[in-house]
Amino acid sequence: MENTASDFTEGRIAGKLIRFMLPILGALVLQAAYGAVDVLMVGWFGTTEGLSGVSTGSSIINLVTFVLTGLATGITVLLGNFIGSKNTERAGKMIGSAILFFLIVGIVLTAALIIFAEPVARLMKAPEEAVDNTVSYVRICGGGILFIIAYNVISCILRGIGNSRLPLIFVAIACVANIIGDYTLIAIFHMDEAGAAIATVGAQAISVILSLIILSKEKLPFRIRRKDLSFNNELGSFLKIGAPIALQELMTQISFLALIAFINNIGLAASGGYGVANKIVTFVMLIPSSIMQSLSSFIAQNVGAGKEDRAKKTMITGMCMGASIGVIMFFLAFFCGEGISHIFATDEGVIVRSAEYLRGFAPEAVVTAILFSFMGYFSGHGKTLFVMTQSMLQTFLVRLPVAYVMASQPDPSLAMIGTAAPLATVFGIFINVCYYFYCRKKRII
Repeated sequence: MENTASDFTEGRIAGKLIRFMLPILGALVLQAAYGAVDVLMVGWFGTTEGLSGVSTGSSIINLVTFVLTGLATGITVLLGNFIGSKNTERAGKMIGSAILFFLIVGIVLTAALIIFAEPVARLMKAPEEAVDNTVSYVRICGGGILFIIAYNVISCILRGIGNSRLPLIFVAIACVANIIGDYTLIAIFHMDEAGAAIATVGAQAISVILSLIILSKEKLPFRIRRKDLSFNNELGSFLKIGAPIALQELMTQISFLALIAFINNIGLAASGGYGVANKIVTFVMLIPSSIMQSLSSFIAQNVGAGKEDRAKKTMITGMCMGASIGVIMFFLAFFCGEGISHIFATDEGVIVRSAEYLRGFAPEAVVTAILFSFMGYFSGHGKTLFVMTQSMLQTFLVRLPVAYVMASQPDPSLAMIGTAAPLATVFGIFINVCYYFYCRKKRII
């Protein structure tokens, strides 16, 4: 790994940001595809009950994964600070304590997911005929949750030192292994949801093992000693940053479940239309998400190096890049929603409802790039408590109330429900702008 490539404190911001962001974007695209493969394979070669089991079970596993990934973000931010300030000793201690912490969390989660799989499946209102399939999927994935945690921790460490190339390679390996495993176990051996779960865990295990082999040959800017593998005083440092993000992810996932419940009450076509639109929305959000992740690492190094003006310029660069691409995504979502929806569905009622939601959601493609750039900027400063707070205010003061009111109308429109997202984002931008000027006035950034 070349130091000049991973040193974000010098050189042209736009060029370095793009080079760092592209592998992150590629990894997010592969992760989106990775998440769709299980459903596609079971849908093509499995049973309806198996498909329901994978759909419900994966939402449970994703909730756990997203929360843990948010927690591990503290590693990325702190490591960027330590690398920027050349404090490699603290970096080793922090990573050592993080490894031990996530190992214990993984063991506890493994037991919890295996033991409580059935009560959780029933809490999620899994159809009665698919409860056993859901339980099977959750228990198998729960048994391999340590591999899923290990992959995300390794990726956070690499992004913290400025290397976004290797996480892309690791997720590509996992994606290919998952496709091969799914086809073999589901299409050939007809193992249904169990085959999908085994393929998922197996792919993550292969990716983790290969990543450890590759990392052993990389020259890393820190060293982990045996005594660092303990609950030292750096544990609280990364948890202080990561915990608010983890809580934010938890609340966000819960709010999405509530939104689905609102729309499900409208009817089958609306429910299906939102499901299709949500797949498209996932890809619309890839650019803003990759920018936010990139800015967190990029800005953390500059904050550690005391280059606040460069950190500010990086945020503005991210906003301009994201909003420019967002304008294109806006026009595609607003004017081409039906054509894009045809890729995922054949039912005309579902397609019409999907396009309807996308028209209301479309402005989000532009405004979210601005909001996510602010979030990356504040995360890079370690102000994740504020990032969590503003996200929860958006969700519970604007997004959910607006969606609920729109869904409660006599003839509810998915376009109006879709506007809840951009309205909440504009509110979030207002909060971030106010906090930015407050911090500048108090000279705390």
